[in-house]
Amino acid sequence: MTPLAILLQSDMAEAATTIATQEDVSMSMIDMAVKGGWLMIPLLILSVITLYIFGMKWWAIRKASSIDPNFMEEIKNFIRDGKSKAALELCRRSDTPVAHLIEKGIERTGKPLTDIQAAVENMGNIEVARLEKGLPALASIAGGAPMIGFLGTVLGMVQAFFNMSQAGNNIDITLLSGGIYTAMITTVAGLIVGILAYFGYNYLTAKVSDLVFTLQSNTIEFMDMLQDNRAANTK
Repeated sequence: MTPLAILLQSDMAEAATTIATQEDVSMSMIDMAVKGGWLMIPLLILSVITLYIFGMKWWAIRKASSIDPNFMEEIKNFIRDGKSKAALELCRRSDTPVAHLIEKGIERTGKPLTDIQAAVENMGNIEVARLEKGLPALASIAGGAPMIGFLGTVLGMVQAFFNMSQAGNNIDITLLSGGIYTAMITTVAGLIVGILAYFGYNYLTAKVSDLVFTLQSNTIEFMDMLQDNRAANTK
C-alpha cells in the first residue's frame, strides 16, 4: 500500500470516528432530556412560548421604531399650509405609534391645546400598552422556569433516596449518583429557559423605553408646532 493510500485511509477513519462521536453526543442529549422526566414537557412548552413572544415583540417594536426622519417636517408643512387632510393621510400611510399620536392630535384641531394634549397622551398610553403586551409573561417565565427545574431536582432526589431505602443491604452508589444525575437535568433545563426569558425581557423592555422617549419627544414637538401655528394665525 502506498503512503498516500495509508494517509487517506487514516483520514477517513478519523472522520468516521468524529462523526460517530458527534452522533453519540446528540443521542446523549436526547437521552438526558428523556431522563429529566415529565417536568421537561412544561419546560419545553415554556421555551417555545419564550421564543415566540420574543420574536413577535421584537418584530413589532422594530416596525414601530421605523420612523421616517422627514415625517415631522412634512407634518409641520401641512399644518402650516392648512392641509389637515393631507397630514391625516400621511399619518395613516405611516402606520406607526408616532403617526397614530399625531393623527389623534390633528383630528382634534380647533379644540383647546390642553384637550389635544390629553388626547395625544391617552393614545400614547394605548400604544405603549400594546407594545408591552406579552412582556409580563416573559417575566413570569424567567422566574417560574428555574422553580420548575428545582422542583424536578427535589423530586428526583426523593426518588433516589427512596430507591436506596428499598435496596436494603444491597446499597450501591450508582443508585444515588444515577438519581442525582437525572434530577439535575431539570435544573439545567429550567435555568436555560429562565435565562433566555430574563435577558429577552430586559432587552425588549429597554427597546420599549427607547420608543417611549421617541413618542414623548415627538408629542412635545407636535404641541409646540400647534401652538406656534395658532400664534401665527392670531397675528
